[in-house]
Amino acid sequence: MKRVEANDAASIYMLGNSYENGLNGFQQNQTKAIELYVRAADLGCSKAHYHLGMLYHEGGNMKKAKFHIEAAAMAGHEMARYNLGVMECNSGKMEQAVKHWNIAASAGCYDAMHEMRTCFEQGLVSRESIDSTLAAYNASSAEMRSEARDAYIRIYL
Repeated sequence: MKRVEANDAASIYMLGNSYENGLNGFQQNQTKAIELYVRAADLGCSKAHYHLGMLYHEGGNMKKAKFHIEAAAMAGHEMARYNLGVMECNSGKMEQAVKHWNIAASAGCYDAMHEMRTCFEQGLVSRESIDSTLAAYNASSAEMRSEARDAYIRIYL
């Protein structure tokens, strides 16, 4: 709570997450969660932007959803970038969708790499493009590897 009072964006985000999901002894409270996510997003927390985007999307406010998901994507949040691709795809803007998925896949997002593969199979992406995206995806994935992560995957997945 001291970190929240000191305007630490990550702590404010974590408190918002606790309220959103009813964790750590906090009662579930969507209104309080959104208030805290907005505060953390204003301080530059990409995760807060992403969660706001998803909450607004679920609530049907697509304008606010897209604003926050775009802000998260611009800050390097790869799932936000992937979701922007999905939104563009659903709007019929496949060229934009592929660009978003390419960026997300290059950052190590498995779902985006899967979409890029599907686009390649449908003839929407060239061999050269899929090869360079796959190389970037593999390099990014290799950077994230660790013995602890591999052990977790073996146990829980």
